[in-house]
Amino acid sequence: MASPPASVVLDNVSMRFGGRADVEALRNVSFGFDAGQFVSIVGPSGCGKSTILSLVAGLRMPSSGRVLRAGRPITAPVTSAGMVFQKPVLLDWRTTLGNVMLSAEAHGMERASAEKRARQLLASVGLGGFEAAYPRELSGGMQQRASICRGLIHEPDMLLMDEPFAALDAITRDQISLDLGNMLLERFVSVLFVTHSVPEAVFLSDKIVVMTGRPGQVQRIIDIDLSRPRNLHVRQTSKFGQYVEEILELFMAAGLLRDDNWQSKDK
Repeated sequence: MASPPASVVLDNVSMRFGGRADVEALRNVSFGFDAGQFVSIVGPSGCGKSTILSLVAGLRMPSSGRVLRAGRPITAPVTSAGMVFQKPVLLDWRTTLGNVMLSAEAHGMERASAEKRARQLLASVGLGGFEAAYPRELSGGMQQRASICRGLIHEPDMLLMDEPFAALDAITRDQISLDLGNMLLERFVSVLFVTHSVPEAVFLSDKIVVMTGRPGQVQRIIDIDLSRPRNLHVRQTSKFGQYVEEILELFMAAGLLRDDNWQSKDK
């Protein structure tokens, strides 16, 4: 059964990694998201995006500040959350269905109902008929779809996604973005999504957290006011373009991007 929806708040969070290379990954990061929201984090490499995911998952504890879930500090791994990584991380010796069921087994779900749910999830992302296929028989996009289904099998209230589409070609990336948006419309799941693609973040999100370079700080939080469900045509609208331009200008102002031919529409 699904966990009750929970809001998440990062309250003045800083993160430092000691050792030979003393690295300050995050400094005074504060933002929150509500149950059912899709929130993307964008920023340069090394700004602490993946670190934020690990803090929200309870896999790391902050050096200072707090990460709250439903008003309580996260002090242990959040087992009700689903995880989707940059690579599918499927087991070669398990079928597509078997890989999705791996998470169900780890959560002690009743097998018959879990298998029924797994088949429904696979069908919803176009993998119906591939349940018995092994990872080597699937394309990269198909493997990542299976990975998303594995992250959703135990009915999480929160899905944490770390650049899940980075290795995919543009067409496959577009299709999975559409599939993911449609899947989440049917489920009350919060998503925290890390990406380097600004258009991808705008297309998928209700809110975007724009980060500075290391140590990562919140440069701006942008609410995305685009109706759902979304189709690819929304990317041709002026409103979509304005959101993309706003984020790119923030990167340029911070010295993270340079384009001598750039002309802002505000000029």
